[in-house]
Amino acid sequence: MKLTASPEPASHQRGFSLIEIAIVLFIISLLLGGLLLPLSAQQDIRNQGDTQKQLAEAREALLGFAIANSRLPCPATAASNGLESPVGGVGGCTNPYDGFLPAVTLGLAPIDAQGFAVDGWGGDPINRIRYAITTANASAFTTTNGMKTVTMTALAPDLKVCNAGSGVVNPGNLATADCTAVSSLATDAVAVIYSLGKNAGTGGSSVDEKQNPNPNPAATAADRAFVSAQPSTTFDDQMIWLSKNILFNRMVSAGQLP
Repeated sequence: MKLTASPEPASHQRGFSLIEIAIVLFIISLLLGGLLLPLSAQQDIRNQGDTQKQLAEAREALLGFAIANSRLPCPATAASNGLESPVGGVGGCTNPYDGFLPAVTLGLAPIDAQGFAVDGWGGDPINRIRYAITTANASAFTTTNGMKTVTMTALAPDLKVCNAGSGVVNPGNLATADCTAVSSLATDAVAVIYSLGKNAGTGGSSVDEKQNPNPNPAATAADRAFVSAQPSTTFDDQMIWLSKNILFNRMVSAGQLP
């Protein structure tokens, strides 16, 4: 007798239920939402990194300029098209505390159509990188051979960098603006280079950020005190400064001082 295999039972295909489909769609929406937020955050991080690199390159350019010209450049003004004001190392600057990085004078790139270096957030005028220079010793630091004439032991740069805006004493007073003892990061900076960050167009609401740009809204004039605080939701300025010791070291190594 010939045995024949019994037929396989018919397989039953089972589809997804509405609940399962809803769960899958919910998970996909969570994943997409999680991707969108990091993209914005990544762009901010990239802009911050680009800006920090620009500030560091600007400081190196200032040191190179000082070695080549026996002085530091004056800040540019809003109308000087990226050139220092005044040009030529004749002494005092027109806007020592509230000017811009003189990118054209320093030979920096990239720059915008008006000759200004801008930070990582775009090409609007509010995103221009700012630059302040000490006026100490009768503007010896911006006068050709002024540092050599005064001598290193007598040079006393006086720009102040504080870690809190509320600690700035006498903001707007050119002669006496200072940090409190507990808020001081630098008391003898030669130059300060900074960006107003992502919220440059709207401005920050904190007492820290209101000190920058210089002059701050409560002041009647630009002063020598600046704020470099921890990044937060109310403070996103980025700042770097040039200390007298780094400047002196580079100029001595190049034979420009003493």
